[in-house]
Amino acid sequence: MRLLPLLSVAFCLLVNGTYFAMAQGLSVSDLRIDHQHTPLTVTSDHPLMSWKILSTTPETVQQSYEVRVAKAEQDLVRGKNLHWITKGQTEQSIALPYAGPVLESGKPYYWQVRVQDNHGNRSAWSKVQHWRMALGVSSWKAQWIGVPGKDTSMASPLFRKSYTIKKKIKSATAHVSARGLYEAYINGQKIGDAYLTPGWTSYKKQIQYQAFDVTALLNVGKNTVSAVLGDGWYRGRIGFNNQRAFYGDTRALLLQVEITYTDGSQETWKTDDSWKTSFGAIISSDIYDGETYDARLAKKGWKLAEYTESPAWLPVQTLPYPYDNLVGNQSPLVRKRERLKPQKISRTATGDIIVDFGQNMVGWVEINAQGEAGTTIIVEHAEVLDRNGNFYTTNLRSAKQQNRYVLGSDQEQSFSPHFSFQGFRYVKISGYPGELSESAIAAVALYSDMEETGTFETSNPLINQLQKNIVWGQKGNFVDVPTDCPQRDERLGWTGDAQAFFNTAAYNMDVQAFFSKWLKDLEADQHQNGSVPFVIPDILTGNDAGAAGWGDVATIVPWGMYQAYGDVGILERQYNSMKAWVDFMHSKSKNDLWNTGFHFGDWLFYRPDDDNDGRAAVTDKYLIAQCFYAHSTEILANSAKILGKTSDEQTYRDLLTAIRSAFQQEYLTPSGRLVSSTQTAYVLALQFDMLPVDLRQQAAERLVENVRSYGNHLTTGFLGTPYLCHVLSRFGHQQVAYDLLMQETYPSWLYPVKMGATTIWERWDGIKPDGTFQTASMNSFNHYAYGAIGDWMYKNIAGIHAETAGYKDIRIAPILGGGIKEARASLETPYGKVSVSWEIKNDLFSLKVSIPPNTRANIVLPQQDEDQKSLRVGSGTYTYTTKMK
Repeated sequence: MRLLPLLSVAFCLLVNGTYFAMAQGLSVSDLRIDHQHTPLTVTSDHPLMSWKILSTTPETVQQSYEVRVAKAEQDLVRGKNLHWITKGQTEQSIALPYAGPVLESGKPYYWQVRVQDNHGNRSAWSKVQHWRMALGVSSWKAQWIGVPGKDTSMASPLFRKSYTIKKKIKSATAHVSARGLYEAYINGQKIGDAYLTPGWTSYKKQIQYQAFDVTALLNVGKNTVSAVLGDGWYRGRIGFNNQRAFYGDTRALLLQVEITYTDGSQETWKTDDSWKTSFGAIISSDIYDGETYDARLAKKGWKLAEYTESPAWLPVQTLPYPYDNLVGNQSPLVRKRERLKPQKISRTATGDIIVDFGQNMVGWVEINAQGEAGTTIIVEHAEVLDRNGNFYTTNLRSAKQQNRYVLGSDQEQSFSPHFSFQGFRYVKISGYPGELSESAIAAVALYSDMEETGTFETSNPLINQLQKNIVWGQKGNFVDVPTDCPQRDERLGWTGDAQAFFNTAAYNMDVQAFFSKWLKDLEADQHQNGSVPFVIPDILTGNDAGAAGWGDVATIVPWGMYQAYGDVGILERQYNSMKAWVDFMHSKSKNDLWNTGFHFGDWLFYRPDDDNDGRAAVTDKYLIAQCFYAHSTEILANSAKILGKTSDEQTYRDLLTAIRSAFQQEYLTPSGRLVSSTQTAYVLALQFDMLPVDLRQQAAERLVENVRSYGNHLTTGFLGTPYLCHVLSRFGHQQVAYDLLMQETYPSWLYPVKMGATTIWERWDGIKPDGTFQTASMNSFNHYAYGAIGDWMYKNIAGIHAETAGYKDIRIAPILGGGIKEARASLETPYGKVSVSWEIKNDLFSLKVSIPPNTRANIVLPQQDEDQKSLRVGSGTYTYTTKMK
């Protein structure tokens, strides 16, 4: 295929119906503090301010800005009594640090932005946005409370207290945390719409609390505040070997409501020894095993003010837990997202009901039932059915994933868990009274409330399903922490999976706040010698740390975040952690060669069942370790340069040279062959520039030869797969990369799609061609690591690249191949939406690109060698048409 010279170039303005009403076609939107909308628990003394500009004028960039901050919204409206005003002659519109007077603990602040562009237009002031500062240690008046005596019951404790309001309320904010998980209520209504709060952190170092605006829940007269606690990650079963109470054996509640009245007076409600506690209908709740709820034990109306407490309600015990490890919520809360209807309902020969929701997902089932009191309904969860159509749960290992509901009366009742979640596509229901109608059951997807920033679609339905599987895998495993899998008795924040998938994650969703929070736990759990645990938060043993490709998450994710979001602050905050990890590897090396210690290697690489001819793709683990040692060292040197740490930069550049030299002496023959002739060996050596320049092209050809020798199949595992197609593309083998992507037989990305997968599998052959399963002890059907191919698809099929950090400069360079005739993709960058669509029709290639204001782009048409066509453009929408021959 050859592209002839450009036939036509059509240019049109960015069009959006909301633009026309704006003065001068210039406005400011999407104001964020610390990358979040209106956060109520800001912990930084210098929170980061970001915004986007909208413009109907092409090639628009911000020339200057004004920010103003006030303690009261009306002060902004009047433009008086302002807390801080700043101006800047710059294009910077992301991560501008607040630099005004000291921000007070727990107080709200209101702010606006206006900008002027390079065409002389000035916007109106943006809509007022606000944030609230987190509570300092001295601002906590509430006490930690729990049940009296030892907390030995599996049941969930209830807590309540009533208060009287006699004045008109101006505003009210509830601050809530728990050791365990909590749901809190005011006058019977749930506080907020989040679940699994306060979330999972390294509890021994830091526990989050959440803040909620509860003004609308209060009323003049009597009010009741109540809460219920679950074991969660804190006290429940977590990790391996039936480990329980890893963080503590006593659940506790901390709740403080701060009320401001219209007359200016204030009042604080707080947990203390005047609260009462009892037990209710939740008999047990566990992350792995599910929940048991006996509606006969429910204390009807206990959340309401008119409820009369029986002798079963006892005074609480106050607990001497500190406040100094409390941190304001830093990431998107876990919320209900999608609601799925049953696709099929059937009955087994034994009378059990099987419901297929058509999508492997994470969350829970909501079910309505009506029958005799005492009737027990059991809801079990599975990802797949076996080849005979039977319910399959062996791969869950010891996790029960089972919810049990006992009817409390003959009235219709609705059930769903409170403190557990399941990974499933199918549910099996036993004991259900009568026939189950489609309207009586639904599946609710539950995951961290991240904005979906990327869209991707092509003319190939299998590739489209692969993209859907990648996204659903991300949803299911981004439940407050980036877990490996969401169904079996594991669900841990495996670091190797997170670093492999990060780039893809950042295309699909805004994961900036999500990973910022998780990286704080990484630093908190990092060992004194710099070694990084296998999982974060760390619930394993002290020896489970320091593996290549897993520990490198400490450098790879911060660097990826900087590239995706343009916030140099993430490098500043994580620099000590990054450096500690590199120094750990250096300390374990001899003559700059890291060839000691335990390593996972290229986890779950291709291993045929009967490997008599050496087809298993075994890569030397220390070769892999040396490659990642170099990669992290280079990232650290680049970060030091950005941060102005000149001495560190030189130190680690010198170290990088030594690491590469040691690699070449140990693992490279004079003719350019690696001691491991696997795809992963060549991929990592080429991706991380471990080879002399004059030997790289031949190494890429050896890689191609290897791919061809396996019949255009990949053989890579967790560490090689993310870079495989990137390396092929970089060295001019785009069509080989496409051949791998389009491969439909095992091992390949599309094999699971052809087998009916709706998420990414842990193993390339989780279900074998004959319908049998891989090893049940490690065979998750929702395991996102291999979904890392999404990064290549966005960059190559759609052609969307960040040419400089945060997409300030964008590269649009789609590559044709794989028989794809059209593709459409978009990405909401920190500056606004980039969109690309192209098609091949009647020997014409057409490309349409939209570039957001305050950015510039290089648009590169598909080409062959000297036929390169590119254009440097500013914001706007551009259409190109080229004849193909």
